[in-house]
Amino acid sequence: MVVAPQKGGEGHARPLSFPPVLRRRPLLAALAAATLLAGCGADSEPGKDKAKASTSTGTQTGTTATTSSTATRPAAPPAKPVCRKVAEPKAKDEPKLKAPTSRLDSDKLYRAVLTTSCGTFTITLDVRRAPKTAASFVSLSEQGFYDNTIFHRIVPGFVIQGGDPLGNGQGGPGYSVVEAPPPELRYTRGVVAMAKTEIEEPGTSGSQFYVVTGPDAQLPPDYALVGRVSAGQDVVDLIGRSPTDSTNPDPARQEAPIKPVVIQRVTIEEARAPK
Repeated sequence: MVVAPQKGGEGHARPLSFPPVLRRRPLLAALAAATLLAGCGADSEPGKDKAKASTSTGTQTGTTATTSSTATRPAAPPAKPVCRKVAEPKAKDEPKLKAPTSRLDSDKLYRAVLTTSCGTFTITLDVRRAPKTAASFVSLSEQGFYDNTIFHRIVPGFVIQGGDPLGNGQGGPGYSVVEAPPPELRYTRGVVAMAKTEIEEPGTSGSQFYVVTGPDAQLPPDYALVGRVSAGQDVVDLIGRSPTDSTNPDPARQEAPIKPVVIQRVTIEEARAPK
């Protein structure tokens, strides 16, 4: 079972654990016209006409070859994400916020865009299956709660965890929300859920969230659902490979990345949900 490093904090420890390239047609029409013009004209001299035709043909052929070469050049592959060296932000004071009371529009699509020091990834929030948890995540994001915080816990092949203002796995927003996750929920790669302590009831959440990086975290459906990564999974995977301080004598720091991975800002995007 997932447990907190210390009683009272949010956290958990690992259990056992291309479009087709359009080719331009060869300029046959232009070539024919050029050849025809080169062979016509009452005042033209045979030798000169032949030279002109030869020159014209050579020019058109060269143009065609150049065009074809340009058209078939493959597109450059997308650049791979890279983690930038950044300073670790100072821990924030733990706030005493109130849980949001407004609900999100279930006919809208809500996306959380996380800009990090390793790149950007997007979470599509599951408003219909987790309306209260999604509303809390949106509220915290719009208040700038997650801006300039870190991923304080990274377990390769399992999860990356962030959302703590204190940066040590013990902080939260000052309130909790309880929403039982779908009983059939599986925490597979790309699923985003909320962390909780061992003693809290299933579906309890504050501000700390985790993203599953392994094929299946094999966790019971006790952790409130947020949504799923819909873009930038390569960035999530990169963060998940960050080296950690596994030899640190402090167990609470053994899963902390050696170089800080910073959540610089979280932006909420809204759109009309597809029918």
